[in-house]
Amino acid sequence: MLDYYVGLMSGTSMDGIDAALVSFGDSSVDIHATHSEPYPKDLKDALFTAIREPLDVVLDPSGELDRKVGECFRDAALAVIEKSGVNRRKIVAIGSHGQTLRHQPNAVVPCSLQIGNAKVIAAGTGTTTVANFREADIAAGGQGAPLVPPFHQWLLGSEDSDRVIVNIGGIANITVLPAGGSDVIGFDTGPGNGLMDAWVSRHLGQSFDRAGEWAASGAIIGSLLDKFCSDPYFELRPPKSTGFEYFNPKWLQRFEVDHFDPADVQATLCELSAVTIATAINEHTENAREVFVCGGGVHNVELMRRLNHHLSAAAATSTMSAGLDPDWVEAAAFAWLAMCTMNGQTGNLPSVTGATHKVVLGEIHSP
Repeated sequence: MLDYYVGLMSGTSMDGIDAALVSFGDSSVDIHATHSEPYPKDLKDALFTAIREPLDVVLDPSGELDRKVGECFRDAALAVIEKSGVNRRKIVAIGSHGQTLRHQPNAVVPCSLQIGNAKVIAAGTGTTTVANFREADIAAGGQGAPLVPPFHQWLLGSEDSDRVIVNIGGIANITVLPAGGSDVIGFDTGPGNGLMDAWVSRHLGQSFDRAGEWAASGAIIGSLLDKFCSDPYFELRPPKSTGFEYFNPKWLQRFEVDHFDPADVQATLCELSAVTIATAINEHTENAREVFVCGGGVHNVELMRRLNHHLSAAAATSTMSAGLDPDWVEAAAFAWLAMCTMNGQTGNLPSVTGATHKVVLGEIHSP
């Protein structure tokens, strides 16, 4: 008899809540149903405002956001359960990443804040919900991110050759899986789609640059790219993680980008993502035979073309080549993390986050 889990994920791009209903084998995952639940525009706008202007966030609106986001996550869970046809009583747990509002692992008082009231999800679905996955790792001295590399290792680790998994959401991160089970390397490389999304939204009124067509129409501004790449974040050694609170439109305006043609800026932002991802891969593995990409960035044809241009190792292909739909990797990962939590198993990798030891992640909320 299969045990089913639901994974819920919304990243820094906030283009919707990804929900996947899955089951797991010894080292395999079956995705039985998926659903994407967009945020209502007013809620999405309020979330972006809270992230961009954190000092302006006050108590009552914060509580309202937590409740409203929880309701959206609840609705996403209910929708994917209905699509699957699986009896709700057969679902062991829901793993909810929540919506990140703030990620400050290097602050004097390290913290990471994800909202999306888990009690609302548990009560509304009648299903045990695991949430707040980052805090235990931070308490153990880690970054609390990235959290998906252990899932990558469990599912895609190889005895024969190094593999690299690249997730390109609003922020990009990589997981280097050395052959034979050596310590995994994983960290946020910097911008993924987030800066490009913000720029195309401002100038074309689109939520994203479809297939990277606008970026492909522009010319890379070499001097601007050099300035982008001089940001200290790119020189930091892992473990490291970042978010939209750092790489955001305010970061972009520091470089006086309005003096340039907007399409050329988009081309340069696309190149920034490609170069920083490829550099991270090239620096941390010389032996990778396979580079698998997941997340929204896999659909950006221009970004993938540029990434492959800069890679010195194997060519980058979609995780579909490894049997996993690239759009649902992170949702499946948080279902897997929920499974680990429910079984009392540790879910972090100290070699990735910098934690002093492995810990069980997440808080369990009964319906």
